[in-house]
Amino acid sequence: MERFRKYVGKSLNLENVKDAEKLSALGIAGRYVPEPPEDFDEFEFTTDFGGETVVILVTVEMGKIKRLLFSLADQADPDLTRPLTESQLVDFLSAKGEQLLQFFDHIAAEG
Repeated sequence: MERFRKYVGKSLNLENVKDAEKLSALGIAGRYVPEPPEDFDEFEFTTDFGGETVVILVTVEMGKIKRLLFSLADQADPDLTRPLTESQLVDFLSAKGEQLLQFFDHIAAEG
């Protein structure tokens, strides 16, 4: 998770957040993208991993990224999520780490 810390404090590039074509090329889809975002808001993205849906939660305050969270969507009720276990997180980041870095590079701007 340390490799993603550099994105905390950067501004969210709203135009790139809405770029469904680029996100799709990275294997990521927007699940909840507020338009316009509030001063404090959360953006949700999803990606597949091992037949399950991983939710990528990006918390934003005043347009700047404050927190990143990875969790699993409940298969019966996708609105419910649970944290990845330590081993799931290690496996997920090992398999998808480069795609996630490209994703965060795309949606974050210097700031």
